[in-house]
Formats: sequence, structure tokens, C-alpha cells
Amino acid sequence: MSNFIANWWRSQQLKSALSRGDTRRAVQLLQDIQKSGANFSWLEKLFRDKLQLERSFQEYKREKANLTKQITDASQKVDELNLQLTFDYSAEIAFKPNEVFISKTLKDFELFNKDKTKIQCTGIDRNTFDELEKYLIEYLEDELKQKSSKKGFLEDLRIASEDIISLKKGKDPDYQYAITPHVYFMRYFLEGVYSAYIAWFLVYKAGLLKPKINLLDIGAGSGSIFYGLFALLKNVCFDEKSTQIHVSYCSFEKQKYLQYYGLQFWRKYEKYHNTPAVNAYLRFYTSDIFQYATNASDLEQLPNNFYDFISISHCIFAEKQERIASHQKYKYIFQKALKNDGYILVVVQGRRLCQAYERQMTEDESQEKNLIEMFVEELGLKLVWYKYITSTGKRKPMISSEFARFARENLPIQKYMTELAKKYQVVNHDLNYVLDDYVILARK
Repeated sequence: MSNFIANWWRSQQLKSALSRGDTRRAVQLLQDIQKSGANFSWLEKLFRDKLQLERSFQEYKREKANLTKQITDASQKVDELNLQLTFDYSAEIAFKPNEVFISKTLKDFELFNKDKTKIQCTGIDRNTFDELEKYLIEYLEDELKQKSSKKGFLEDLRIASEDIISLKKGKDPDYQYAITPHVYFMRYFLEGVYSAYIAWFLVYKAGLLKPKINLLDIGAGSGSIFYGLFALLKNVCFDEKSTQIHVSYCSFEKQKYLQYYGLQFWRKYEKYHNTPAVNAYLRFYTSDIFQYATNASDLEQLPNNFYDFISISHCIFAEKQERIASHQKYKYIFQKALKNDGYILVVVQGRRLCQAYERQMTEDESQEKNLIEMFVEELGLKLVWYKYITSTGKRKPMISSEFARFARENLPIQKYMTELAKKYQVVNHDLNYVLDDYVILARK
């Protein structure tokens, strides 16, 4: 009788707890009734079923949340794998410019914006260029030692020096003498690499370089554009240790000896300066730009829609007829060989460009822009941007004596090359790293 009364009392309390919304107390009372062995009333059964449904629903929610997390994690892994595949194989994602590397380069090369388009450069990355200079000296000393034993060496050296120095007079050298490439190496190669390094740095800074680069270099000479790009990428990889870069480089050049000795030096430089993060494949196409595409076989030499960049470095002809004719050939190559999203990089000496269009160097930015736009339009291109890189910080050239003093006091010296060039009487003064170039980026 007492159990009956106790259970009845618990049932009344449970009913009261439910009416108050005290679920916790109601659950305790239901457990007590169950332990007593009494039968559940219809209300207690209903409450019990409700609790079971709630537990089942909570378990379902936990299971659903767990499965959702697994699906999300798997989806993220798939996205990461797809991104990795895109990066490794198609390599269509441009580098995100490294601000630390950019700041270091700006400091090392003492790059300062003088106005909207003019940049002064009076510094250098000594580690990079001293190393390049030392290897080049070693290579040239071996070459010149062999050639100096041959009859007529000094006369050949004199003639080649006179031919090369015509560049400073605004004329195009013949490049036909056997020792011309060696004189070119002593006089202008390092300066060309220096200019190319800055040009590629501006392209990198703009976020336009990709881990896989197909580059056609028109009027390539000994490959200063390639050496400048390689030096920059080597330094980029030093800061971005996980980066793997592939460069497919094609040299388009008339002078086979410039190509030949440029390649021989590359083999020596590559041997002593192995950079696993930068893989370079070099191809050489020896042809006169004025004869290109006149023969059916020429049409097969350059692949269609293949190159990310086509560069023209210091290969703008001084004579008007030659310039116009060469530009027609350039336009044909751009349309055939450049990718639709590719770029043309032109590096041209300021005085050379002005001479070609019968202009004078001026600080008037509107006149400068008009000249650049006319030049780019003649190439059949659309201008993206341009910069004038100058050692002096001025567009107008200094007089010789003033510049000599400025260079001596402010510009980095080619300390190893100066000694070699003086030894072979190629120069009688110190060689400095000097810039007077327009860097022009355009698209077709």
C-alpha cells in the first residue's frame, strides 16, 4: 500500500514539474518511478518517448556534424591538391611579389623615383654581380690567353674595339671580327646584365612573372637579358625556398659568335653556380631579322602562341629604313609567337631611342610619353607602362667631364673587369655600372 502511495505521489510531482517546465526534476522523478518497478501512466510514457526522441535527435545532429566536418576537410584537401597541381604543372599563377625581397633590392640598387616615370639607380647587389664578374673574368682570361698567341692578335683587338665603340656614337657595329665577342664582354656585357636585372625586377614587382617562363629574346647578342633574368630568379628563389622555376629561353640573333661565346660562358657559369630551384633550357636560332620568314623553313623555327615574354634589348636600329623594316618583322613575330596574354619587354637606350626619331632627351614628361607611345604604336603594340632608368637622375646627358666625375664618385665600379680591359688596352679608364635605358612593357 505504501509503494502505491509513493508512486502516486511521484506521478503527481512529475505532472507538476512538467507543468512548471522543470524538465530536469521531471527526468529525476521518471527515473525513480522506473526503478520502483511501477507501470508508467500514459503521461509518463509520453514523456519517456519524448526524451528518447530527443536523445536520438541529438545523436543524429552529432553524427551529421561529424560527417559534415569530414566532407569539408576532404573538400579542402581536394582544393589544395588542385592548387598544387595547377602550380606544379601549368604554372600559370604569377609570383606574389615578396615585399622583403623588393625592399632589399630597392636598397641595394639605390632605386629612387625621381618623378612618375623616371627612376635613379646608383647601387648594386655586390654579391650577385661580383660573383658574375669573377666567373666572366676567369672565362675571358682563358680565352684571351689562347688567342693572344696567334699572329695579328693585337691588330684584331684594335679593330674589334673600334667596331664595338661605335655603339657609343649611335651606330650599329658590324660584329664580324673574330674577337668582337670578347671585346663586347669586356665593354658592355655586365652593363647589359645590370640593365636587364633592373628591367626584370620591375616586371617581378608588378606581379607578372610566373614559375614557368617561355622567353624569346630578339637581337639577343650574348644573352644579357637571360643572364639578368636568371640572376633575379636565383635571388627570388633564395627568399622563396619552396619555389621551383622553369625557364625556356630562345636566343634569336644574327651574329653566331655572340651566341656561341654567350653559351660557352653560360656552361661555365652554370657549372660553378648550380641553382636547383631554377631550371633553364636554352635554344639558339641564328638568323638575320631582315631575312626572317622569307623562306618557308623559317616559319617553322618559332612555335605559335608559345612565349610568355618576347624581349628586345638594345636592338632598335639607328637608321630609319632599317628601323621601320625591322619593326615590321617584329610585328609579325609578336602576332605569331606570343601568347595572347603575353608581354613584350623592350629595353632601349634613351639617347638611341631619341636619335631614331630625331628627338632630344628632355625633362618634359608629356614629350617623353608622346615619343614612347609613337614607338610602341609603330611596333603594333599597346603600352602597359614604361620607366626611364638613369644613373644620373636626369634625362638630359651630362657633358663627358661632368659625367666622369659623377661616375667616379657615385656609381659602382666593375672592379675586376676594369683591370682586365685595361690590360688588353680596350679602355684606359675605370668601367662603371651605368644605366640610361627605357624599360617598356607592352602587349599585342
